[in-house]
Amino acid sequence: MTKDLLILVDKNDNETGTLDKLSVHQQGLLHRAFSVFIFNDKDELLLQQRADEKYHSPGLWSNTCCSHPLSGENIEDTIKRRLEEEMGMQCSIEFKFTFIYKAPFENGLTEHELDHIYFGQSNDVPKPSPSEVKAWKYISLPKLEEAVAQHPENFTAWLKISLPRVITSYRH
Repeated sequence: MTKDLLILVDKNDNETGTLDKLSVHQQGLLHRAFSVFIFNDKDELLLQQRADEKYHSPGLWSNTCCSHPLSGENIEDTIKRRLEEEMGMQCSIEFKFTFIYKAPFENGLTEHELDHIYFGQSNDVPKPSPSEVKAWKYISLPKLEEAVAQHPENFTAWLKISLPRVITSYRH
């Protein structure tokens, strides 16, 4: 985790520097990130359950793919790379919106991200990496809303925060 240099940003997404991934999360510094939401032809969202070995939010359900562009890497190139690495799939993506959130975790790390949200469309069956993904499923947005309301502890912080706007953006 220490070799990856993340892109530090201000609230307007202007780059302010770089720092290794572990230090960024130990200090809770604002950094650039992305979250990808892949939908199938039935308007179902592809969720992943994070692997138990993940350094934070292990075993929680989340959007299709999320990560950080590395220093010197274009965000859309990173998304294509991470979709392949995490989910074993590729598809075209479209930028939708950004939001900022800050979420402390029980292990002392803090996620503080300016998160770029992208949507994609695919009916492919994912072939996820076991080191990244424990399980996956397609779910309708109404069923996901209900599941998050009933058991918020089963979902990642960024999914819960972004979901209302994802639903609004997907319907328009």
